[in-house]
Amino acid sequence: MIGSTFPAMLRAAASGDELAFGVLWRDLQPHLLRYFKVFAPGAAEDLASETWIGVVRSIGHFRGGEPAFRAWIFTIAHHQALDWQRRTARRATYELPATGLADPAAPDDPAATALEGVSTRAAVALIASLPAHQAEAIMLRVVAGLDVGRVAAILGKPPGAVRVLTHRGLRRHWRSDSAPTLVSMGRCNAAAAADPPTRMR
Repeated sequence: MIGSTFPAMLRAAASGDELAFGVLWRDLQPHLLRYFKVFAPGAAEDLASETWIGVVRSIGHFRGGEPAFRAWIFTIAHHQALDWQRRTARRATYELPATGLADPAAPDDPAATALEGVSTRAAVALIASLPAHQAEAIMLRVVAGLDVGRVAAILGKPPGAVRVLTHRGLRRHWRSDSAPTLVSMGRCNAAAAADPPTRMR
């Protein structure tokens, strides 16, 4: 998250300031790549680029704070992933082994790099093995850091259904050794992701 400087960065980026746009890009690009590696394996870089092209075209019309901006970008990404899945469904499909996942973009923090690598790839591969709706709910809640209401709007589901999907997917995830990695790679509030499955807020 960019924090208190976000409004100024957004205004500058919308005005064509390349440095400000770069700040937005560096903050969200790693999360976009991880999202696409789950839902569009083999096309993550291309779809992330297409998402940013959409952002460039429309950023001048965006109104809202940083959480709304993140939700807006992942709404664009969601549609990009759906379009990609429709295109590939019309062609021959293939299975991508977990070892074929691309390395995540390195964060600025060297300590964070140590937490990622192989364990992060394993976590992404594990999420990719979940049912599609559970995987997307987890990626948007944990990796993108969106709240339940924004995830519900993106997926077109009631908030309660998003909570159930997230909890069911995380129950499977917590049984593996990758659970801490999922939280760290999302840079989000672990408590928000780890609510007991029966708790409905």
